[in-house]
Amino acid sequence: MTNSKFIAIAGNIGSGKTTLTRMLSKHYSWEPHFEVVANNPYLSDFYGDMNRWSLQLQVFFLSKRFQAHQMIVKSQVSAIQDRSIYEDAHIFARALKEGGQMDERDYENYFELYSTMTQFLNPPDLVVYVKRSVPCLKERIKERGRTFEQNIPEDYLQLLEHCYEDWISEYQLGKVLVVNADSLDFKNNPKDFDYICHKIDSALKESTRVNLC
Repeated sequence: MTNSKFIAIAGNIGSGKTTLTRMLSKHYSWEPHFEVVANNPYLSDFYGDMNRWSLQLQVFFLSKRFQAHQMIVKSQVSAIQDRSIYEDAHIFARALKEGGQMDERDYENYFELYSTMTQFLNPPDLVVYVKRSVPCLKERIKERGRTFEQNIPEDYLQLLEHCYEDWISEYQLGKVLVVNADSLDFKNNPKDFDYICHKIDSALKESTRVNLC
């Protein structure tokens, strides 16, 4: 038996989930698992031509996230993951299909693969959803200065936000903590970060989801 915890940080592009993952990892001494961005061979091409590279990008993320998820569960060491495998399918693949960048045939093939893979996974103990408005996301994306992100359409961010709201409201695999982060600066304000840590501590003890305003 083990008392290890598995925490997943969910959130839209530019929400601050990677920063929060890093900070929580250090605070709790949890092993961090970050999203593959710097060494992703498809990401830059995808933002240049979403229709051409959508399926390849999603399969790449699905594979890497599945590997990380398995590693976390098998290690029995408390860990925190920057974006969950569930977001790959229910947010990003769905948004690409609804936005016309992934055709129905590719989406159905992808989702069948995702469904088969996730049958073999134990879900996280807690999903922390870092929620920010689209204007806030755009400002943060601009500030962090990743070249391939600067031309992300606002409509795409809004569609992702809509998919996130649907997914998080229907998520039944485990506990959920919703962090409305527009008014929080957990990176630079220790009080905001301590507030989130307190809510995470409480959420891990609760039997149901928790909303943080």
